Amino acid sequence: MIAGVVNAVLEATVPLIVRDGTGNDHSIEVFVDTGFNGSLTLPSSVIVAWGLPWRMRGTVTLGDGSTQHFHVHDAIILWHGTIRHISVEAADTHPLIGMSLISGNHLQIEAIPGGRVIIDALPATAP
Repeated sequence: MIAGVVNAVLEATVPLIVRDGTGNDHSIEVFVDTGFNGSLTLPSSVIVAWGLPWRMRGTVTLGDGSTQHFHVHDAIILWHGTIRHISVEAADTHPLIGMSLISGNHLQIEAIPGGRVIIDALPATAP
């Protein structure tokens, strides 16, 4: 179980452990963004400071129809106590986790300031 809290402006937050390029772990607070279909965003300055390897350049079309380009990097995180390799999109905003990372989990948000945010792994199902 990953447990977090809803902040005063109703943003669901959870802690996340990200491993840098030299193997050191960093705990960061991330916002849960169910409208983001990627795994994780981090500011470019953090990606550079932590030495996360570059993978590729991506493109996204925003809700207003504009197009933006961004860099994608590789990262290792601890997710439910297990090492997981994910992609990280560079975005100069507060770190976000999206639906690709949350997929296969149960997300519960008590949408009040100070409310609980719980992410529980769902049991694996046979094909």
